[in-house]
Amino acid sequence: MKITIEIDCTPEEARSFMGLPDVSAANNVYVENLTKAMQGVSSPDQLQQYASALAPMGQMGMKLFQNFVESGMKAAAGGVPGASKKSSD
Repeated sequence: MKITIEIDCTPEEARSFMGLPDVSAANNVYVENLTKAMQGVSSPDQLQQYASALAPMGQMGMKLFQNFVESGMKAAAGGVPGASKKSSD
């Protein structure tokens, strides 16, 4: 048996319903600081250096984000390996 439930709500409503905190103020400060830091960037090497220093968890966070984006692109292009296997319920 398969039951599908569709919920139509905004991200703010979903966050509130799940009890997650509103981090939009912290995100705005982060984006503002990142924008200010990037204004003086004149080369790709300098851009990478600034991005690594300002990103959460530094270089490790950048690598995790890159892996996340790459796996999302692979999943969108050809599906997730093993996802076609269905259990016989």
